[in-house]
Amino acid sequence: MTPALAMRPDADDALERVRAALDRTDGPRDLASLADIAGLSPTHLQRAFRRRYGVSPAEYARVHRFGQLRDALRGGAAVTDAVYEAGFGSGSRVYEESDRRLGMTPASYRAGGAGASIRYTTTDTPLGRLLVATTARGICSVTLGRDDAELEDRLVAEFPLAERERVDAGREEWLDAVIARVAHELGWAGGDAPDMPPLDVAATAFQWRVWDALTRIPRGETLSYGELAAKLGVPKAARAVGRACGSNRLALLVPCHRIVREDGSLGGWRWGVDIKRQLLADERGMKAVKG
Repeated sequence: MTPALAMRPDADDALERVRAALDRTDGPRDLASLADIAGLSPTHLQRAFRRRYGVSPAEYARVHRFGQLRDALRGGAAVTDAVYEAGFGSGSRVYEESDRRLGMTPASYRAGGAGASIRYTTTDTPLGRLLVATTARGICSVTLGRDDAELEDRLVAEFPLAERERVDAGREEWLDAVIARVAHELGWAGGDAPDMPPLDVAATAFQWRVWDALTRIPRGETLSYGELAAKLGVPKAARAVGRACGSNRLALLVPCHRIVREDGSLGGWRWGVDIKRQLLADERGMKAVKG
């Protein structure tokens, strides 16, 4: 956010008005109209929006539309209907970007990943077994479980018709990088953490906002759903934050274990509340040692 904008008490409200307009299927998309809504110059809006949300208004709109498309396809809508209901004026635009946004074509995603190729591996951790899976575009799943059978069942449930190949001998670069990074971040291994590979996870714009905010919660600390919603500038969206946390498919990389109920109790967690409790205890222990 620019210094001038930071001094304006209504700056956050202005950006939220723009975001709300982008969330509407029939809302304006051109920068001049959005700038009028915010009461800012187009240049200031572009910079402030990117600093607040991490993407430009145009990119936010694209991600939001692809999120709507993904939900419609998973709900069984016909591809043509889903494309136009999500606000795309042309089906060709969707297919040009669908491999980057969905990791596969819309028809393939609707069909449970038919035609997609997923490579995965599993490894032992202090929290149980860890599965990491990748498409040709990036990491698509990181899950924890009791054993490989449970983890593979989850992968099949998410992508039932995808081609799946287990990789063990040497694994491969992206899979190894995620495993090494998780081990480093949680204090299971020393050395420098490798760079994160690209991600290939279909999500709405709001889900990406929540997941990004989760990564900014300091290790060993927690926030309630309401507190995180307030930090995002949408204090009444605690339930939506909860749904975004519940849709997280990237265990440990997106630290949704750092979210608790409003009364401070741990609440549930996709990979088990006992593991959540252990994770937070380990993180606090690491923080105390470093402190």
